[in-house]
Amino acid sequence: MKPFIIGYLLIINLYGIIIMGVDKRKAQKREWRIREKNLWLVALVGGAPGSTIGMLFFRHKTQHLSFKIGFPLLAILEIVFCYILLGPMS
Repeated sequence: MKPFIIGYLLIINLYGIIIMGVDKRKAQKREWRIREKNLWLVALVGGAPGSTIGMLFFRHKTQHLSFKIGFPLLAILEIVFCYILLGPMS
């Protein structure tokens, strides 16, 4: 079960980084965008650390207070929850 959870978290966080980059690119090209609720959904199902990294790396949604504060706080909560659930990774 532990390898499945770790694999899931790696995939969902990579996806979080990718969709932030895709949405940033679409914003620059003035194209159809990814809905904010979908960005939040990815963050809520375990992808907040990746979404936060994507937000900072691509400098996307950093002016939106809900993202600027919400993603990092959710990321911290998810990391603490994973530490409690999975134990130390040593």
